Formats: sequence, C-alpha cells, structure tokens
Amino acid sequence: MPLSEHEQRLFEQIEQSLAEDPKFASAVRASDPRFHARRRLLVAVSVIIAGLALVVYGTVSKTPLLGVAGFVVMLGAAAFAMLSQRKAQSPDLHVVGGTTSRRVRGRRLSLIDRLEERWRQRPEGHR
Repeated sequence: MPLSEHEQRLFEQIEQSLAEDPKFASAVRASDPRFHARRRLLVAVSVIIAGLALVVYGTVSKTPLLGVAGFVVMLGAAAFAMLSQRKAQSPDLHVVGGTTSRRVRGRRLSLIDRLEERWRQRPEGHR
C-alpha cells in the first residue's frame, strides 16, 4: 500500500532528522552485522599476510616447522575469512512482531524448501 503525501513528507522529515544525528548513525553502524563481518574480514586478511610472511621466513631460514606453522595460520585465517564473508552476506535478522522464515539456525533448507519459501514471499501482483 503506497503512502499518502502527508505520510511521505513525515517519513522524509524523520529520515532527514535521523541522518543528521551522528550519535544515532554510530549506534546503527555498531549494531549492523555487516559492519562486524567486514571488520573480521579485514583481521583475517592481515593474519593471512602474517602467515604468508611466516611461510616465507621459514623457507628462507630453512626452518620447515616455522613454514608449516605459517601455512596453518594462513589456512585458519582463510577459513575465518570465509565464515565472515558468509555472515556478511546473510545476516541474522530479528523480526519484531512478525513471524520468521522456516530456516532454523544450524539447519540448511533444501532446494525445494527454498523454492517454496520464495514462492510464498513473492509480491502479491504476480499471482
């Protein structure tokens, strides 16, 4: 249902006043799961670079144990980066006063379940 002109003006005024409030903007940014995932991704990239430096240093100094340790550090940081990227793409949203989707935490839906879910959530005009 579209908003009336009066509601649209009120909505724009509220949006403008919230955009001008730096305290509100920092609070929203701090609670955004994508912000935290991006920060974890940057940490993971820096740890990967440190692991690569350990591999190179272990190779140059002919200390294979140090090179293996660097590789393990790189592998762990890469796994952490992939998890952070996955969290950034699909943040867990909390529904207020509504129902959540059928996806249960820790359980992935099958292809058929996802297609059924999309079918149920399509816009009303396409039926």
